[in-house]
Amino acid sequence: MKNNLLSFLIVGLFFVNNTFAQQEKGIVGEDNWLSYWTEFKIDKDTKPEPTQILSGDIKGDTITLKKREIYLLYKDVFVTDSTTLVIEPGTLILADHQTKATLTITSSSQIIAKGEQTDPIVFTSNRDVPKAGDWGGITILGNAPINKISERNRLNNGIVSYTPGNLDYGGSNANSDSGSLEYVRIEYAGKRTKQNGYFNALGLYSVGSQTMLANVMISYSKGNSLYVAGGEVNLTQFVSHKASLSDYKFDYGTQANITNSLAVRSPYDSSSKEIASLHATSYSNTDEADFAKAETSVTASNLTLLNPSKDLKNGIEVGLVHHAVYVDVNTSLKMDRSVLSGFNPAVIFSSKITLNDKNLQRIKFSRMYFNSCEGNIFIENSTDNADLENWYGSSSFQNYYSKDDDGDTFIDTKNPRDPDYRLRVSKIIASNRQ
Repeated sequence: MKNNLLSFLIVGLFFVNNTFAQQEKGIVGEDNWLSYWTEFKIDKDTKPEPTQILSGDIKGDTITLKKREIYLLYKDVFVTDSTTLVIEPGTLILADHQTKATLTITSSSQIIAKGEQTDPIVFTSNRDVPKAGDWGGITILGNAPINKISERNRLNNGIVSYTPGNLDYGGSNANSDSGSLEYVRIEYAGKRTKQNGYFNALGLYSVGSQTMLANVMISYSKGNSLYVAGGEVNLTQFVSHKASLSDYKFDYGTQANITNSLAVRSPYDSSSKEIASLHATSYSNTDEADFAKAETSVTASNLTLLNPSKDLKNGIEVGLVHHAVYVDVNTSLKMDRSVLSGFNPAVIFSSKITLNDKNLQRIKFSRMYFNSCEGNIFIENSTDNADLENWYGSSSFQNYYSKDDDGDTFIDTKNPRDPDYRLRVSKIIASNRQ
């Protein structure tokens, strides 16, 4: 009896330890939090006919979009004049692909888009067969600081407004509140303009820390999935799926915390140094920058950045697979307990970064899981990464290295409807050999 009890306790302890250890790196959760509200294989059936049109300036104390209606977003639409736009769970907003529609929440207003896990809010293209870049995306303008020369700035990305102030953003209120996005999907955004390039599917400009940003999925963006310029943001359980440009880009003095979030690359779309799953820079345009103001600082924990491929080795050999993370000069990035899988290499530092104690203290990678990457951390345009490998390979950082395929690394990446990108329990014993 004692032996049986002892065996039971040992098995139980092993199970508990492995359950918690499995959730140590990459996206975490006792259950698969991607279930129900995300969509990795979007149905391309004919969309329902709209019953309401959203156009021009939306004004009023509180404007509510109802689940029972189907909305058409037409041309450039603005929520302005201290209006609160409330969107009910389950509401469908179709963006007009012919006019390349956009939705902008001005700095005086708020959006309260709070879906539910079983009833998300969906923004998508109205085209019968949708394509990436069918419409612009969602832009939220706030009053938080940004490290540009002027405290107050005007958005210049191709959105057109004839109302003064609709495109202004920036200020001194780091705690400003632009509302909330929760259980929201944004699909097929990122239109291209001749003068300004690609739109961001979700653009946050000087957004403050009181804004609630959680459980947002951005799919098939032709531009960046998420672009954050300035402000202070806390992002949790974000998903970027098959973006053509960067998944998460932080710029102009952003103070960001991003946790428990996922990016699944579109294989072979990472085609230049400016494109990375996570891109951190302080001044994408130095002509606009005030170097005396705060630089970009990103704290990232429990991220899973994955470049899936049926033939990763061949993709790397022919030069079609690129890096996961790009860190620019004068930028802080502290990344912990995260998974980078299937990149070439995993991380690139800007060639402008000097390898000294100051910079190595502000760029940290700890308790990471590097899997199937052709090299781990390099300086841009350099083939010699011995110094960086020795530094981050130190046992004090507790970084781990593996060469397994996706099926052996993650719980279930092949389920088209309900994939599970958490690490398998067996991955807790990964070797720290490089």
